[in-house]
Amino acid sequence: MTHPRYGSFDRVAETDRRALRMTVDGEAVAALVGDTVLTALRLAGLAPRVSEFGDGARAGFCLMGACQDCWLAVDGRRMRACATYVRDGMVIVTGWGETG
Repeated sequence: MTHPRYGSFDRVAETDRRALRMTVDGEAVAALVGDTVLTALRLAGLAPRVSEFGDGARAGFCLMGACQDCWLAVDGRRMRACATYVRDGMVIVTGWGETG
């Protein structure tokens, strides 16, 4: 599945951390040790979900795990992208809020 790309985020520091690979909706995505899932998604130009109210992609709202803006499935479990750290080989399914 090819995702539309949302916005532009660039890593400007801490580029020497070890690289990890994860799968997002079947697509390989790179990240670095210490990244949250939300950070990795945004750097890849992806969004954790699309708003159920039809106003487009959601990028995370509170960024501290208090809202429900970045729910997705990580290895089959419902998680917040902003409060979950990337692990090598993790499997992510976006859009959990719409169907889960």
